[in-house]
Amino acid sequence: MTRSKSPALSLEEVKARFDAWRQNRTGKAAIPDELWSAAAEVARREGVSRTATALRVEWNHLKRCMATSGAPSRQATTPEFIELIAPSAQSRRDCTVELEGRKGKLRIHLSGASASEVAALSRALWETVA
Repeated sequence: MTRSKSPALSLEEVKARFDAWRQNRTGKAAIPDELWSAAAEVARREGVSRTATALRVEWNHLKRCMATSGAPSRQATTPEFIELIAPSAQSRRDCTVELEGRKGKLRIHLSGASASEVAALSRALWETVA
């Protein structure tokens, strides 16, 4: 299935839209969002400086509109599904627990201890020190 895209606007077309809006506006009305979107689309192709000069708009405002309008986000999208693989109950590994306090250091090497056993030992040691 093919998607039909709207034809890209040219700088001249957007300039004509801005000129028509300026001639028909009343008072100091703000530039409508659809004009800013069109300006941002053209600025992505033509450049911010050239577009801002041709349309007689503020460069910084046009740059902000480019960041917020239909451009794909540069931030990574949040995944919809994350698979977490829990270790099997029989998996045992070597572990070293190091504690350091005012009176010295304590290093405990545990061989074949499960994560829950290490957590319980750490909790018990922490509670006696704290």
